[in-house]
Amino acid sequence: MATKTATATDVSTETGNWKAGVAGGLGGGLIFGAMMSVMTPGVLEMAIPAMYGIEGPAGAVGWAVHMSHSAVIGLVFAAVADLRPDLSDSLGSSLAIGAAYGLLVWVALAVIVMPIWLSAVGFPGAPPLPNVGVESLVGHVVYGTVLGGVYSVVTN
Repeated sequence: MATKTATATDVSTETGNWKAGVAGGLGGGLIFGAMMSVMTPGVLEMAIPAMYGIEGPAGAVGWAVHMSHSAVIGLVFAAVADLRPDLSDSLGSSLAIGAAYGLLVWVALAVIVMPIWLSAVGFPGAPPLPNVGVESLVGHVVYGTVLGGVYSVVTN
């Protein structure tokens, strides 16, 4: 005679505050994208689409890709913030951590990865390596600051 035994299994699908990360990433991306539209429109219209093999000007595609990148980078922020949740307890610390994160994103992605990627796809306007630009630095720090602020507001 067969017997069935029920066992309780705790299967959690919670992976931190990913929604706050996406919301913050999109908010930061919107502000940073507006800044780029004014200061360096060629990045949105030509360089970002070129990373995916799309010849410009393709401003709408550039915006869509930029916002997608912003959301993914926000997800990474949420994963990192989940390792030390106490760091986002106050709005001030979240803003500071977000700004520092924006600086790290700038160094890794804008200064190093983007020029390599654009050179690899044969984009004629590929920036030099390292690609150090004040507008980009300011934009990424603003992105991170907005990300950190929205993240804090959504999680608290």
